[in-house]
Amino acid sequence: MGPTDADLVDLARRLGHEFDNLSLLRRALTHRSWCAEHPGEESNERLEFLGDAVLGLVVADHLYRDNPGLAEGQMAPARAQVVSAAALGDVATEIGLGAGLLVGRGEERSGGREKHSILADALEAVIGAVWLDAGLDAADAFVMGLMADRLRAAAAGPGVSDYKTRLQEEAARRIDATPEYRLTGEGPDHAKVFTATVLLAGEQWGAGTGRTKKEAEQAAAADALARLAASMGDLVEGGERQDA
Repeated sequence: MGPTDADLVDLARRLGHEFDNLSLLRRALTHRSWCAEHPGEESNERLEFLGDAVLGLVVADHLYRDNPGLAEGQMAPARAQVVSAAALGDVATEIGLGAGLLVGRGEERSGGREKHSILADALEAVIGAVWLDAGLDAADAFVMGLMADRLRAAAAGPGVSDYKTRLQEEAARRIDATPEYRLTGEGPDHAKVFTATVLLAGEQWGAGTGRTKKEAEQAAAADALARLAASMGDLVEGGERQDA
């Protein structure tokens, strides 16, 4: 039931990692809706938790090592841009991860294979599976194989102008819209975490978190910039349009 070993081998080849333990990849693709209909199957939620941590470490490590001129306040929104659910969902869509997902009948009918939230979680789970299968070096290579370009673009942004200013300029130029930010905060005052979402023309385009309201809004703007660029078929880097 579900993908055969041959299917998993083919998917692993397309993902760029040859699994010694294919059951890890299968588990990474298993949504909880599938488990509800197939008792005894384990969902990808634990692998997702692990993969989220591995992804954050790999991205932070490369931002630190490859960009000695970036301050902490610049690295934080750059990292948030790359590891956001929106960015992960986009990457998962680009590599066709949805076709390999194990989802329940309800999610199948409602288009679960195309949902960014499900795809983002599955990609994090695959990262966790790669780490368990072959260690940190393999996980590093896997993440950078998928996200190196996005990471370089994110790192290039803070040195040119802040993300909120760039988003305001790009949104006005491309879709004649002004960004609108919404903020929530959780936790005690001494350790509060803020979450920001940014809307363009009433539609959510980005989200981000931070230890300050400003950091969260910058992360949300960075996320929205990446999605706006992707929707237009190009990449905004350093404030300039990079035409193909």
